Amino acid sequence: MASPADQVTLVVLTRDRVEVLLDTLARLVALPGSPPILVVDDASQDGSARRVAERFGDRVVVIPLPRSVGGAGRNVGVRAARTPYVAFSDDDSWWAPGALERAVAVLQAEPRLAVVQGHILVGPGERDDPICSEMAASPLPSGRGQPGHPLLSFVACAVVCRRSALLAAGGFLAALRMGGEEELLGQDLAAGGWHMSYLPDVVAHHHPGPRDGRKRRRDGIRNALWTTWLRRPVGPAARRTLRLLRRCPPDATTARAVGEALLGAPLIVRRRRPLPPDVERLAALLEVQQLNSEARRYVD
Repeated sequence: MASPADQVTLVVLTRDRVEVLLDTLARLVALPGSPPILVVDDASQDGSARRVAERFGDRVVVIPLPRSVGGAGRNVGVRAARTPYVAFSDDDSWWAPGALERAVAVLQAEPRLAVVQGHILVGPGERDDPICSEMAASPLPSGRGQPGHPLLSFVACAVVCRRSALLAAGGFLAALRMGGEEELLGQDLAAGGWHMSYLPDVVAHHHPGPRDGRKRRRDGIRNALWTTWLRRPVGPAARRTLRLLRRCPPDATTARAVGEALLGAPLIVRRRRPLPPDVERLAALLEVQQLNSEARRYVD
């Protein structure tokens, strides 16, 4: 098997969490095969770039962004990588030894596979992330020769991707920033004929810190609505919108999310591109499962 250094680049997105970032990088630097590591610093104000350079020297390359772009910062890392595959981490997630080698082997064996989603173990207790059970129960049919459990989206803190597929699909949409920003890219990958799979034996760790629950919920609802109207036909988009909003608490956070979504109408008009029929059928298959998970996600 080829060395990970020749095949996969680690792209780590961070913003203003330098101590967490340094701990994560220490784990990534220790991975076997010494894959290259790119840190995309999303306009941090806490000295992240300087601290990383002081501790890791040229073992880690930092790409500082002049202004914050959220999840689209990963696009910068993808473009800068020089390997056929990229593995995403957030500043609070990292890969288990052997995970990258396994993911790369699967991607090399399946030329239409764009994404290998890892199994996520959360916190010091190493509990399974609930999203893993949802992915394992995916109702989607497998493509010819497709390994693992087929997906239509992914979790960006623990995923290994084919670089050429991400570039062809256009990467993460900057307007979505953070909060379910993967769904649109996943649908665009599927529309381009690519497969995505969850492989439980590719393991990643995620130790999330305290978060602003209201902001996270607001951004998630807004992005779910934008993604729906950017890619779903009018009828399914309207039905999904109504079902989603019925499951969200009728409070100020939901109202603000809907208001922000309505302000994005020009974005929808400008960038709307309904999914091809075969991918729309997959989206419809996932809808009930997805709405149930959104109901849990959008409660503070």
